[in-house]
Amino acid sequence: MKNNRKLIWTGVLTAIGSSLCCITPLLALIAGGTGFASAFSWVEPLRPYLVGISFLVLGFAWYQKLKPQKEVTCQCDTKAKTPFLQTKTFLALVTVFSLSMLAFPYYSDLFYPKTGQKVIVVESANIQKVALHIDGMTCDACAKHVNHAVENLDGIVGIQTSYENGQTEIRFDQTKTNIQQIEKAINSTGYLVKNKN
Repeated sequence: MKNNRKLIWTGVLTAIGSSLCCITPLLALIAGGTGFASAFSWVEPLRPYLVGISFLVLGFAWYQKLKPQKEVTCQCDTKAKTPFLQTKTFLALVTVFSLSMLAFPYYSDLFYPKTGQKVIVVESANIQKVALHIDGMTCDACAKHVNHAVENLDGIVGIQTSYENGQTEIRFDQTKTNIQQIEKAINSTGYLVKNKN
């Protein structure tokens, strides 16, 4: 049974590890320390392997739990209550938790606050558009983190960030903010502006 517990905890840890690069920006937002959001972006290339290990380990733990037990004839007391950590219920809870961690990148945007557009543009001539390349983004949670930081600035008209392209396009009222303030907001997340287009 000790081996089964080790399998369960290995499955949990690999599930958390596979989503660490996407969970960190959200934790940074909640903690208010946005600078460490990109700290685990190095995990992203390992994600497919960690997901595979999680499935294998949890699958084997379920196999161990569900396989028929060999009957042993002994004179021992077999009516002892099974500890909770060795029950199917605990394994089911761990499996649900692990699956929710593995799927985190697909629903992470639910945790980011919606910011309303708060800019009033007097003249359309004041609207400027800039495209910035950003290093370190690996998933949608990274892009949402960048968007959140920029949308908190005054004068932002619109923003579209793509982690796949490593780029953000921002429209802003140049009388209320400027490119340097936008770059500073992005860099404060831990993802760094590479250059301008």
